[in-house]
Amino acid sequence: MSKLFKGLIMTLTTLGYAVSGIIIAYILFEGIPNISPGLFSLKYTSENVSIMPSLIATLMTIIITLLVSLPVGIFTAIYLSNYAKNKFLIKAVRFSTEILSSIPSIVYGLFGYLFFVTSTGLGLGMQYSLLAGCLTAAIMVLPTIIRTTEEAILTVNPLQAHASLALGATKIQTIFKVILPDAMDGILGGIFLSTGRIVGESAALIYTMGTHPEIPKSLFDSARTMAVHMYVLSSEGLHVKEAYATAVLLLVFVVIINFLSAKISKKIVKA
Repeated sequence: MSKLFKGLIMTLTTLGYAVSGIIIAYILFEGIPNISPGLFSLKYTSENVSIMPSLIATLMTIIITLLVSLPVGIFTAIYLSNYAKNKFLIKAVRFSTEILSSIPSIVYGLFGYLFFVTSTGLGLGMQYSLLAGCLTAAIMVLPTIIRTTEEAILTVNPLQAHASLALGATKIQTIFKVILPDAMDGILGGIFLSTGRIVGESAALIYTMGTHPEIPKSLFDSARTMAVHMYVLSSEGLHVKEAYATAVLLLVFVVIINFLSAKISKKIVKA
């Protein structure tokens, strides 16, 4: 029986790698020949359909979204794992994060549109803007950050915290000097997962950030990320070849982000 399950797992793993390899190979085959210098122009035009403004907007979206979601998510996880005593509250928050993690991104987009973009009802009237998109994305990745951070904290050996407290350290000092450094690997994993979701998101950002192809000059300017840029090009039908080229550049961007994240993670954990 164990050999059967092992063989099944190996087969499904091989199938997964094969499908991923076919998709990547197809994107590279279709996209690499269509990469041109015009795609790297800082100024977007209908002729060059440059990806650079979208690349810059993507980086800005990642930074702003994480700046909003990380403090809320990490401190929520700290409270749940170290301070909360009400079991009903803990279960309710955990259940809520699980539900929010499973909600399709289009629902977050509709919520962000009604709450951040419009000015009717409870809407804040931000219009299509970088800020509205980042706030929506922050809400979207918040459950991932909370759950991964809490799980990472709970895996830390409690004897280390007890030893720190016995030596006279306060609870806050123990959390920030002992627990969080030991849980950093898991916390960074949640951050990297969240970054990947932000980069690949399109539906929620179309409803909140818009599709303006220029580099945003302020938080209240409309913009488009690389994923939205690729979607717009493919849906218009006029620049399908450039859409494939954008997919290649997006793939390279994700690989670079993952490589840098792994390097940073190793350095932080060793420190």
